[in-house]
Amino acid sequence: MSELSKRMLGMSDADFLSSPSNIPGSEASEPKPPDSNLLGLYDSLLSGWFQNDTGELFRGIPIVPDDVVLDVGCGEGGVLAFCARLGAHVIAIDMHEGTLDVARRCISETPARQADFYCASADSLPVPDGTANRIICTEVLEHVEDPAAVLRELVRVGQSGALYLFSVPDPLSENLLKKVGPTSYFQSPNHVRVFERSSFAKTISDAGLEVVSHTMTGFFWSIWWALYWGCKPDLSHPYHPVLDHWTMAWRALLDTDMGIALKHKLDEFMPKSQIIVARKR
Repeated sequence: MSELSKRMLGMSDADFLSSPSNIPGSEASEPKPPDSNLLGLYDSLLSGWFQNDTGELFRGIPIVPDDVVLDVGCGEGGVLAFCARLGAHVIAIDMHEGTLDVARRCISETPARQADFYCASADSLPVPDGTANRIICTEVLEHVEDPAAVLRELVRVGQSGALYLFSVPDPLSENLLKKVGPTSYFQSPNHVRVFERSSFAKTISDAGLEVVSHTMTGFFWSIWWALYWGCKPDLSHPYHPVLDHWTMAWRALLDTDMGIALKHKLDEFMPKSQIIVARKR
């Protein structure tokens, strides 16, 4: 398991901040390139993700062992593993068998009371009606041709009162990336649509779900990705002086007295993602 996954699965903000050798910009980390993924994780914690102290996957999404958590488009399982660590029954669904294999390995190291894995499309889920009371669908809807069809399936498999966690890229960061990124970034199988903030909320409401909260996060990543397309390092080793300096600058900002408050304002201004917590009536 990667250091990033270990921190996601069990470390609090205090744990993160008490490990100076892993914090970009600290003296102990100077010989190494700053870790943008680790700083991005800390930024996510500040935004409400992975709240170990309260057992919330995201603010308003508590996870307990009795929960059945379904993650559609689970990727390598990092988000779902947080729920598995809390003992929930987790169901991972993704279109790519290779990423499911990674998710299996990640979740195998947790005390999940049950874990199921399916290679399937989001618009045809291989689970019965009313299966889950927590449903995750993050950074998926921008990839699909028919979001309404996917949402019908998500509503079908949710129990009455189920909580849903959705995220899609924000239009401001998407428009920035259209200026600097390759055209393929906005072609299938990548991003085939951009959700305006009001249309995203309406799409969720039109599916019959109640929008509980709508949050903007990830200014750090909006700028990071714009800079990435300018220098194009290998994503498996994404270190470049431009990206390293941006990571160190963001770390230094968060360390200032007003840094976290400014972070939240910048997240509202140009978030990488918009996040909706919703409930099935």
